Amino acid sequence: MRKRLTQTAITAAVLSTILGGATAALAQLNSGEPQILSTGQHITPLFPRGSSFQALNPGLTDNPAFTAGQAVQTTLSPDKKTLVVLTSGYNTEANPSTGASDPADSNEYVFVFDVARPTAVQKQVILVPNTYNGIAFNHAGTELFVGGGVSDNVHAYSKVAGVWTEEAGSPIALGHIAKAAPALDQFGGLGIAIQAEAAGVATTTDGSKLVVTNYENDSISVLSKTKGVWTVASELDLRPGVINAAQTGVPGGEFPFWVSIKGNKTAYISSIRDREIDVVDISGTPTVTGRIKVPGQPNKMLLNADESRLFVAKDNSDSVAVIDTGSNTVLAEIPVTAPFEFYENKHGYKGANPNNLALSPDEKTLYVTNGGENAVAVVKLDRDADDSRTIGLIPTGWYPNSVSVSGDGKTLYIVNGKSASGPNPQEETGSANQYIWQLTKAGFQTVPAPERFELQALTLKVLENDHFHPRNDREQERVMAELHEKIKHVIYIIKENRTYDQILGDLEQGNGDPSLTMYGAATTPNLHAIASKFVDFDNFYDTSDVSGDGWPWSTSARSTDVIEKEIPVNYGAHGGLSNDSEGTNRNVNVAIGNILARTAADPALIVTGPKFTPDPNLLPGTANVAAPDSDDDEPGQGYLWNSALKAGLTVRDYGMFNDIVRYIAPPSLGGIPLFTSPATLVPPVQVAFSTNPALTPFTDPYFRGFDNSFPEYFRFTEWNREFQNYVTQGGLPNLTLLRLMHDHTGNFSTAINGVNTPELQMADNDYAVGLVAQAVANSRYKDNTLIFVIEDDAQDGADHVDAHRSIAFIIGPYVKHGFVDSKRYNTVNFVRTIEDVLGIPHLNLNDAHAEPMSTAFDLRKKEWKFTAVPSQYLASTTLPITFPAKTVAYYPLHGSDWWAEQTKGMNFTVEDKLDTPKFNRILWTGTVGDFRYPTLRSGVDLSKNRATLLDQWKRSLRRVPVNRPTTTSRLSESPRKDGVVE
Repeated sequence: MRKRLTQTAITAAVLSTILGGATAALAQLNSGEPQILSTGQHITPLFPRGSSFQALNPGLTDNPAFTAGQAVQTTLSPDKKTLVVLTSGYNTEANPSTGASDPADSNEYVFVFDVARPTAVQKQVILVPNTYNGIAFNHAGTELFVGGGVSDNVHAYSKVAGVWTEEAGSPIALGHIAKAAPALDQFGGLGIAIQAEAAGVATTTDGSKLVVTNYENDSISVLSKTKGVWTVASELDLRPGVINAAQTGVPGGEFPFWVSIKGNKTAYISSIRDREIDVVDISGTPTVTGRIKVPGQPNKMLLNADESRLFVAKDNSDSVAVIDTGSNTVLAEIPVTAPFEFYENKHGYKGANPNNLALSPDEKTLYVTNGGENAVAVVKLDRDADDSRTIGLIPTGWYPNSVSVSGDGKTLYIVNGKSASGPNPQEETGSANQYIWQLTKAGFQTVPAPERFELQALTLKVLENDHFHPRNDREQERVMAELHEKIKHVIYIIKENRTYDQILGDLEQGNGDPSLTMYGAATTPNLHAIASKFVDFDNFYDTSDVSGDGWPWSTSARSTDVIEKEIPVNYGAHGGLSNDSEGTNRNVNVAIGNILARTAADPALIVTGPKFTPDPNLLPGTANVAAPDSDDDEPGQGYLWNSALKAGLTVRDYGMFNDIVRYIAPPSLGGIPLFTSPATLVPPVQVAFSTNPALTPFTDPYFRGFDNSFPEYFRFTEWNREFQNYVTQGGLPNLTLLRLMHDHTGNFSTAINGVNTPELQMADNDYAVGLVAQAVANSRYKDNTLIFVIEDDAQDGADHVDAHRSIAFIIGPYVKHGFVDSKRYNTVNFVRTIEDVLGIPHLNLNDAHAEPMSTAFDLRKKEWKFTAVPSQYLASTTLPITFPAKTVAYYPLHGSDWWAEQTKGMNFTVEDKLDTPKFNRILWTGTVGDFRYPTLRSGVDLSKNRATLLDQWKRSLRRVPVNRPTTTSRLSESPRKDGVVE
């Protein structure tokens, strides 16, 4: 195999080359200028005196410009001279020459830095196939261990000739994969089709034992060394009901993430889902000796030097717990959002996402990475733990994950996991590596430990970056207050995965690039009409990266630390970790706490085979590991509907947070056929099973959730069935949650009614949105109802401004007409606007400090109307749509057979469970043809001279396509008209 990785020190010349090839985003940060993120926040990592910021380059010999993303952990060697940085995330690359996925360049990394002197010098890079946060030295500093993530193993390294080298017998298999029974749908983890995941690692003081947390197995593995080789000596299931049958069904020990070991005897394990620290005696047969309950979700932990205190970073509570390891009791809960004197936080808003910590050598200062604030909190520790308090904040890069302190206490080493993406116009070309996760890069920041007098300016900069200062915009407040008086109902539609240019690049106004448009006016006439007749938000950004974090951001205006850690790994080349962001945990519907009821509702749990019985200790209860807490500390109650219900408003859910396993299962296991009108069957057939306990009573049981085989048109008809009842009888809910997902596209071989290509599915989605607007416009609710439409993320398309830029619409009374709103808005602004319109209390730090989209409204524009127009593509389907006589039917460039063959083996049963970059390349070729992508642009303003630009674009499409000299090009505005519907 050719050598892929440089193992020697990176020279100044190489470093210069690396920095010379850095992204525009990194160059901007190194200029000292604030950088705006898709969250609306700014980052200023060079604001602290003497700080530096750089990318992490592993030195791939065939791809020297590559830099890694998702740095998650820094660890100092015991002698404080070596710093290691671990990545756990996407880091999947295509070969620059061929465009095909390159397994050899799709790995995770351990960066080794010499920090014996003030300047950190990269000395080595260790390539690891899979990881999940875990990395640790032994106490002597002679061995280094890395948890192998989905590989279900742990790597052991020792130094050979000054280079960290994998030991004999390493990696050490933990055995869960080998024990799995594929016939029972087991892949090594606990749940439905869940893989094992090795996470945190730590050693005893004498180095004789190594403990690994098994994140998806609710257990720990204890390893020992025999004849120089590490082996698994024992395993302990942490669940109470497994340890003691009398506690069957009692939650505990689930999603074990981090481990800290006191001496040679006691291991502390953070159980994220059950909000406890499990105390385990590992001196003999591992035994749980205690469970320390804590508010919030404990993740990473740290023992002080004499191991008398354990510090625990806790997401959702935005605090650090201080635990006395003598009595195993909580001494204090230290809030870390901000110093009270700078930010009072009277409402107790959450979202700082504390996720890691480090002590100064004198143990008088604790540094805590607050991922959600892009900051490190500085905590002054007191002998009396209750008197410890946060005294400052330090600006960092986007989403800091770890901080370490140099041996002399003078330097902080901080890594962050994300970066601003910039444009991605070549995203579907493959070799360009412009998929959203490929554009998301890590950063390594060094900061001189700030003096006390410097903290005020640093703190104020963080609060400014995060918009924590009140704006006091009285005109904005007046507009929103009047809207609240006039509007009594909001219909909130969430769609899937599209960019602005991909849909509206051909719009007659706005900053769109028509050369990137895939689903233009011919495919999406209603979205175009809405943007033209109401407001075209041409500077709107989805806060999220993908659907995995898009649903949390779209429904709760934040993403928890669990999601931030899980999703990049989930989307990576090697997978692992379940997508827990839509109510299921490990694909199990935890909205149903009773095991018998859960099994009855979840046919995937009823697997054929005499050896399988439902496990009453599999995620008992209704806790959701990924759910946000409310501002009053109610676990998992931080969603938009929770706040609406607490405000006394009414809610109805159509398709959001649904268990879709019945759409996948065969009928023999309770799978539900594609009934187009299940409510009218005798008896009616339930097709929706909620995954959120609060939404369950308000979920329409006859509205089919995520299913690419099912036309959107029938989702509209089910919603409209209930809506027309409200029109007749009254009682339209204040907040309607409506999922219209068919713009995701997929299932081309099984889709019904001929809606079986991307163009047809996009047109289907477009018409459903238009029909909702038309139904409201022609109803008794037209004067007091607003329709909000958003994409959960923008990952499946290209955009010349930014990979996060997307479409968003507001439809109804008091919305401006024919207006282009170029003010920068994002998902959080969108949610904030809904809250202000309905009078819903704000959810967290993000929406509480975001601006509502008041510029979109004109309180004089009460009158409005809308008539939906089906795309002529739909005339080629068998949907029961009435078209005007002699309507010309448009046909896609390729039929369903071509799409089925091209996407063979891809999984469209849930969002994004496929090779998304590959799928995006197929989408471009299959809908646009073999036209070359345009040259790379970076934020060019195309809003001027639109008529000339559009004319030039249309004329350019008449050129002969690349590699297809004998074919005729296809115009997005003038599709092939191969048939006529009489």
